[in-house]
Amino acid sequence: MLNPLDHYFEEKDEPMKSCLQYLRLLLVACTDITEHWKYGMPFYYHKGKMFAYLWIHKKNHQPYIGFVDGNQMEHEDLLQEKRARMKILLINPADDLPEKKIKLILGMALSLRK
Repeated sequence: MLNPLDHYFEEKDEPMKSCLQYLRLLLVACTDITEHWKYGMPFYYHKGKMFAYLWIHKKNHQPYIGFVDGNQMEHEDLLQEKRARMKILLINPADDLPEKKIKLILGMALSLRK
């Protein structure tokens, strides 16, 4: 029996599944980031504080990384939409994943924690 986190990723169809699993690996590879099931989604904590989450955009049907303190980050690819605190980075699962961009934005988000 799969736990809720693993079930979330396993139930997706390709290419969404592979994209989300890759984003999951990038997040948990960062120092001091832990993965939890919160609010019915994969949530990532940095040193015990909410940091980021993975979800699928309702209108665009694209996976994204949501950054909890995104309102403090400036990057042309981060979207605020109607969120007060969070910003998201949409990822097109049909294209090659922009690993350098993702790592850059992850670094920006982690630097806010120091």
